[in-house]
Amino acid sequence: MTKEIIDAMAMQRALTRITYEIIERNRGINELVLVGIKTRGVYLARRIADRLQQLENTTIPVGELDISWYRDDADIKDREKINIGIDVTNKRVVLVDDVLYTGRTIRAAMDAIMDNGRPASINLAVLVDRGHRELPIRADFVGKNIPTAQNERIRVNVEEVDGIDEVSIG
Repeated sequence: MTKEIIDAMAMQRALTRITYEIIERNRGINELVLVGIKTRGVYLARRIADRLQQLENTTIPVGELDISWYRDDADIKDREKINIGIDVTNKRVVLVDDVLYTGRTIRAAMDAIMDNGRPASINLAVLVDRGHRELPIRADFVGKNIPTAQNERIRVNVEEVDGIDEVSIG
């Protein structure tokens, strides 16, 4: 049985709050790029970029990152360099994902970003932080902290993929 914990309006408010925090933390948006982790992180990054455009009247580049080749639990001997579609060298990168759990996806994403250039900094924005870290990674921008049991599952749905905006737990 799943239970909705974030509806469409709450998701929009959380992303707006994250957007304002990104502006404040970076003292503006100069040299800022967003990198969304596929799949839902990409759509969240695009929404944040759209909100930044509205607030700051500047287009922010959004890259897409598939970390499959970088996962430490994948048995891949010859890793391919992933092209994220934007230049990250000397940029302030905000990595965007839907759920932060063990931290392994974020570690893999940082490896992939570093293979694409040397950013000035990397910050992490997540819609949901559910705890249970296995690596010393924390989010800089969090939509909602939702403590969970190990056996629970957080499901993020976005309109662009799932036809609805919501976060549920089950």
